[in-house]
Amino acid sequence: MPSRVVWIVMDSVGIGELDDAARYGDEGSNTVGHVAAAVPLEIPTLRRLGMERLVAIPPARAVMGGSGTPDSPVWPAGTPLGAYGRMAEASPGKDSVTGHWEMTGIVLERPFPTFPVGFPRPLMEAFDRRIGRASIGNVVASGTAIIDALGPEHLRTGAPIVYTSADSVFQIAAHEAVIPVPHLYTMCGEAFELAARGLGVARVIARPFAGTPGAFTRTANRRDFALEPVAPTLLDRLQEAGHAVAGVGKIEDLFAGRGLTEAIHTTSDAHGMDVVEALMTRMPAGLILVNLVDFDTEYGHRNDVRGYAANLERCDARLARLIERLAPTDLLVVTADHGNDPSTPSTDHSREHVPLFVVGKAVRPGVDLGTRQTFADLGQTVAELFGVQALAHGTSFLAAIVDARRRTAGGSGLH
Repeated sequence: MPSRVVWIVMDSVGIGELDDAARYGDEGSNTVGHVAAAVPLEIPTLRRLGMERLVAIPPARAVMGGSGTPDSPVWPAGTPLGAYGRMAEASPGKDSVTGHWEMTGIVLERPFPTFPVGFPRPLMEAFDRRIGRASIGNVVASGTAIIDALGPEHLRTGAPIVYTSADSVFQIAAHEAVIPVPHLYTMCGEAFELAARGLGVARVIARPFAGTPGAFTRTANRRDFALEPVAPTLLDRLQEAGHAVAGVGKIEDLFAGRGLTEAIHTTSDAHGMDVVEALMTRMPAGLILVNLVDFDTEYGHRNDVRGYAANLERCDARLARLIERLAPTDLLVVTADHGNDPSTPSTDHSREHVPLFVVGKAVRPGVDLGTRQTFADLGQTVAELFGVQALAHGTSFLAAIVDARRRTAGGSGLH
């Protein structure tokens, strides 16, 4: 029987700019480094995994004294629990679809299209005709800011709010009392046909909200409508080979439902980790892939440094609990899909390296995986672990982390 892989994607938890970050306006971005320099971080689990070897995390006293910087590392004394390293994104772009696709074997040659001055007029006219009402907005904006600005007009007129960002997204915000969530999803379906299938936009996102002017809040009923992967992914390979593949959080949306035997949407990162623990009690083999989106939506996009720090601490505590529950044949992967530095003026994603931690009973402690030149190395490693057909991109590092004596001919490396 194959091993079980629990794969945690901490959405937007980047650890420092990529070499080409300046091309994206992200020079100097360092999500974890800048959060750690501003707020005393209590993240003992991530430290034990090796985070301090990848990015500076100043001691609490240095942070409180104002002397900590993300460019002056504090090297840990202990050996990391498992393998550690960082990954660079080979695909152009810095969004969740690109990051998740690359982790599972797809390296894009061209970025998804973006619309820095809003969507073309013919597209918006066609969208308004399809939904039977006029829309408002059609600008690049922060999601919370545009809801505050245009929410009152939306309440008066019933016009959905359309906006985009530095990513390839067509986002539709609507108050749940004005446009019920199922109706909003229908509108997103119309936008998907026009913007995604028509123009190649990566995602259409439903952004429902509630509340009153001055106190609007986005609800947990967000849904992403993404293009189908352009080539077979790790998820496809595993499903075709008969392995269980559970997607938690927005995983189903990012892969357009492909390659999954089970999908569970979540309302928060805490809920996501609850789902992972529940799956571990009834799913003895296969892949559990989870996206923890609160880092990005609740804190990164809102430039909330302290909120980001608090979420890192909450996640750290849940990871500690998860590590204690690992079975001898389990592999735990912890990584991210891009950055979103809350300390910068921008509220958009940032082009950054992402951490890579691999833990399990059969994983050698303290293995330095260096800088992987593509996220696809991770997918290729998991493909080799399960003995499925190799992916089109990526170089497996399985041999570097798992003792050959612990590997079996059946392709499972954790027996």
